[in-house]
Amino acid sequence: MIVWISFIVLVTIFLGLDLFVFNRNAHVISTKEASKFTALWVGIALAFTAVIYFIYDAGYLANPDQLSGADAALKYLTGYLIELSLSIDNIFVIAVIFKSFSISTKYQHRVLFWGIVGALVFRALMILFGIALINEISWMTYIFGGFLLYTAYSMLSSKEEEFDPKTSKIYKFAKKLFPVTDRIEGQQLFIKKMGKRIATPLFLALVVIEITDILFALDSIPAILAITKDPFLVFSSNILAIMGLRSMYFFLSNLLDKFQYIHYSLVAILAFVGLKMLSVHYIHLPEWISLVVIFVSLLVGALFSIYYPATPQEKKNKKNP
Repeated sequence: MIVWISFIVLVTIFLGLDLFVFNRNAHVISTKEASKFTALWVGIALAFTAVIYFIYDAGYLANPDQLSGADAALKYLTGYLIELSLSIDNIFVIAVIFKSFSISTKYQHRVLFWGIVGALVFRALMILFGIALINEISWMTYIFGGFLLYTAYSMLSSKEEEFDPKTSKIYKFAKKLFPVTDRIEGQQLFIKKMGKRIATPLFLALVVIEITDILFALDSIPAILAITKDPFLVFSSNILAIMGLRSMYFFLSNLLDKFQYIHYSLVAILAFVGLKMLSVHYIHLPEWISLVVIFVSLLVGALFSIYYPATPQEKKNKKNP
């Protein structure tokens, strides 16, 4: 229990420093600043691999699967990279949401901060629920595996369409719950006017981002459960990947159009993980194979994007088949 408490306290300290020290005042986060924080978060997550090794090697945590320190560290790292990879599509959707609600870069960090806080809670519940299902119902791995394969097929076959958050049911439902103003009131999610609490566009964007993150988690959490069912490894790898999502957003949001083939890399990763879940009772692949598949998939997608970029006309045809 002390390991869990220590980890949650550590995450809370990181969030506090991020909100009240590094980003106390609203400001436009430059690519240079975002790259520094992205490197910091990735560095912390990678350094935590050594902590995982020490915890499991020394036996400081319940270890139902009897994992060695090296095995636990490898599973954590694989899970972290899967979550980080699948976050790329999430970053694109977040960019569209901010654009739709006309939220300037200056105020986007505050929305993302509270979005991350909400994601930590929802993902923790989803992880516990998913692990409980797999432990109680052994064939649930086939359901998760089939779902991931279906998601990969849907991503591969679906046509790219313009996403407008303001036409979504989430947005319309939120407007029914709260009076809404169209004006941006600094970093405020709510303002008081004539004795009433009124939601600002920042709050509406937060609601849409929160729900879309839950939808993305329906893919990423089963994908990590294909690597390990150890609760702490799943939780820590997922949470540390999410923690770095904000800085990654500011670092990558302007570069996503240049890496149009990364989408197919994610399809390959989801398909591989889905097949792994379906065959888990028959074929046991070494964990390093998963790492190689993730790395190669992302590398091939990035290289194709750089050396064989789609023309403006091809992008237009893709959106308007």
